[in-house]
Amino acid sequence: MNELKGMHHVTAITSSAEKNYEFFTYVLGMRLVKKTVNQDDIQTYHLFFADDKGNAGTDMTFFDFPGIPKGVHGTNEISKSAFRVPNDAALEYWVKRFDRLKIKHAGIKELFGTKRLAFIDFDDQQYELVSDEKDTGVAAGTPWQKGPIPLEYAITGLGPIHIRLADVDSFKEILEKAFLFREVSKEGSYSLFEVGEGGNGAQVVVEHNKILPQARQGFGTVHHAAFRVEDRSVLDEWIERLHSIGLQTSGYVNRHFFESMYTRVAPQILFELATDGPGFMGDESYETLGEKLSLPPMLEPKREQIEKSVRPIDTIRSTKEFVKE
Repeated sequence: MNELKGMHHVTAITSSAEKNYEFFTYVLGMRLVKKTVNQDDIQTYHLFFADDKGNAGTDMTFFDFPGIPKGVHGTNEISKSAFRVPNDAALEYWVKRFDRLKIKHAGIKELFGTKRLAFIDFDDQQYELVSDEKDTGVAAGTPWQKGPIPLEYAITGLGPIHIRLADVDSFKEILEKAFLFREVSKEGSYSLFEVGEGGNGAQVVVEHNKILPQARQGFGTVHHAAFRVEDRSVLDEWIERLHSIGLQTSGYVNRHFFESMYTRVAPQILFELATDGPGFMGDESYETLGEKLSLPPMLEPKREQIEKSVRPIDTIRSTKEFVKE
């Protein structure tokens, strides 16, 4: 059986596509590689922020569902998303940057021998930066070359997702027996799982928590997390495997930028498996990625209707010069 290759993307919900674009572009220095819409709800933007070329394993994506209430953090949720930075010195840079820009953070801490910096955005969405100083697993991506962050400190991809659960035992069984993760460490109420080559790009941190109230999805929370598979043939193998052990799945779904399958693995925890390709370079040049509204072929006939239902957002960056500071 082909193992999962690590994180593919994490999709969260924002109250404002405009503020979200500003935060990821100008604060975090991640590149908007695709401005499109939710294929199941075409009045909703779907923004993809990633590394320089939108490589699989580097994407943080967002929906802005109209009228959705604020989410509530608690137990039974994907509680935090992480981004990789090159080393411990990069975390020191980010502390100073966050202080200067008045971004709330928790200071540099350590978990499982890795230094981390937790922070939040305007929606109380929970994130952390994780240092690759000691990492020997899945290779990181390439930082946005023309962004505002000095390249030696810039974000290079996704780190571990954090999942907070009341019932850890049944979830652990699904991670290990269904998805072939390995438990590699335990620290207090936290357990660390790895898959494939392991390392920051292929980890899940599971927190056992029966005290917090039930989480409620809304803006400021994660919608789902996706893991990498090589191609359609491997995806089909995984669909067959999960069905054979009794997990319900969406079956094959073509998302145009990648091919997918979805399965709910715990209350409010939705996993996706997604192929590494085709990627985001098919309809836009490298220089202008994410600057126009990109629609998959099945939605192109509805372009006029879609453009009327989503307000315009100016995402042109190819004409701008960012000062790296």
